[in-house]
Amino acid sequence: MAGELNHPNGNNKENFMLNTTRALGGMAVAPHALAAQAGRDVLREGGNALEAAIAMAASLAVHYPHMTGLGGDSFWLLAAPGGEVQAIDACGRTPQTLTPDFYRQRGHQAIPVRGPLAANTVAGTVSGWDAAYTLSREQWGGSLPLERLLADAIHHARTGIPVTASQARNTARFRAGLEPQPGFAETYLPGGVVPAAGDLLRQPRLAATLERLAAAGLDDFYRGELAAAIAADLEAVGSPVGAADLAAHHAELTAPLELPGRLGTLYNMPPPTQGVASLAILGLYERKHTDSLAPESADYVHLLVEATKQAFRLRDRHVRDPRDMATPAEELIDPIHLDRVANLVDMHRALPWEGAGDTGDTTWFGAIDAEGRAVSVIQSVYHEFGSGVVLPATGLCWQNRGASFHLERHHPRELRPGRKPFHTLNPALARFDDGRVMVYGTMGGDGQPQTQAAVYTRYAHFGQELQAAITAPRWLLGRTWGSNSNTLKLEGRFPAAVVEELARRGHPVEVVAGFDEMMGHAGALVRHPGGLIEGAADPRSDGCVAAF
Repeated sequence: MAGELNHPNGNNKENFMLNTTRALGGMAVAPHALAAQAGRDVLREGGNALEAAIAMAASLAVHYPHMTGLGGDSFWLLAAPGGEVQAIDACGRTPQTLTPDFYRQRGHQAIPVRGPLAANTVAGTVSGWDAAYTLSREQWGGSLPLERLLADAIHHARTGIPVTASQARNTARFRAGLEPQPGFAETYLPGGVVPAAGDLLRQPRLAATLERLAAAGLDDFYRGELAAAIAADLEAVGSPVGAADLAAHHAELTAPLELPGRLGTLYNMPPPTQGVASLAILGLYERKHTDSLAPESADYVHLLVEATKQAFRLRDRHVRDPRDMATPAEELIDPIHLDRVANLVDMHRALPWEGAGDTGDTTWFGAIDAEGRAVSVIQSVYHEFGSGVVLPATGLCWQNRGASFHLERHHPRELRPGRKPFHTLNPALARFDDGRVMVYGTMGGDGQPQTQAAVYTRYAHFGQELQAAITAPRWLLGRTWGSNSNTLKLEGRFPAAVVEELARRGHPVEVVAGFDEMMGHAGALVRHPGGLIEGAADPRSDGCVAAF
């Protein structure tokens, strides 16, 4: 019922996760507690925030295999005090020989979302780890060896993980499409059954792959013995990705998009990600924000939802591989352009919305070390378990990110050789004028920009405690992870009057359970000028803040 604070399992959560974690030595946050603790332990041993993030990235690949893994892509934002914010684009491309005719000749009018033909882009995640490891050593004085950074992930892959309720639910939900895929049942349906929450899942081939990377170096994934094994397995199952595609891949160090705001500067990833949409929402919000606006009011939700619609229109019209974009992303968040778009936002009536939207699972995680160096990372295999294809020699579950391409001629995101797919993934970072630095993000397809906007505005504009800003009830316009409808979904913890007023303004409201996982797994860290670090994790996830 609207107005009550209920968890999906029926437990009252009114006092759950409202207190912000604070520490001085270093802090990590991730959607799985053991991953956050892996990052914290690296910080405690003298590692920097990039080293902690690599440890968390590897750990999440083991503990949250339905959402992320070595077979996916990743994006990174990183900032050191006094330095420029930097970005790592670890997104894989389509093969140089892949065209829409490849699918048409096989009887497909659209790219399949499961199976070997969905495994049609290079997995960039490990190249992101490699780029981060290099930056750590060259710029941040990193000294911990790869063996240490991957140690927790290797241990848990070999000895086993307790399956999360999230993994159990999604394995059961998508079993029909996943079970027939090469290697899936052997890996994720031990004994032919869906593992229950708490069951032990061992991943020995993944452990061996991580050990190989620790010993041979991360580049071995693309240009070494491991690359040869991966390419052979991809060819054997029928994927169009080959050895030459792996060998040609490198993560790219690039400049982030940035947006000056009322309180500081906001940063996000450039295309092919939807980072420009996340920034546009906040830019539009600040242009329409008034002092009378109250958090959790109908006006507040309505404004951010209408800003989202305008931002998604820009995104869907323009964002793709940046080599194919006629309009640079920077122009989409130019102040004059945002001023014009803000005039389209009607504060009294909802714009009809039939946006196609995008789904996908993801993991966001972040770290800040005692020196004030901050890292915001997002890593994913796209749909639950990606393509569902698990390579026999390495235990890698390969992503299906290339399913976001289209086969129609002249479509803005038409499949083309050597192209990066459109990505919902986008980590966020903010530098406040008063010296604070904030890293934040979430999983959730189209929900990512919306949840980022909710967390940032609640904390920055309304002064809410960081944990309260994440725990507070959220909304979701359109499709995302766990949802395929285009309604405006509101957690049932919103007051009934807010729900009714939003419906009156023309929003197609759908009330969902409080703390519904479809609202994302958000997290945030903030470092204050004096060295205090604050952190918050999402009660909708399996995560925590780990600090010392």
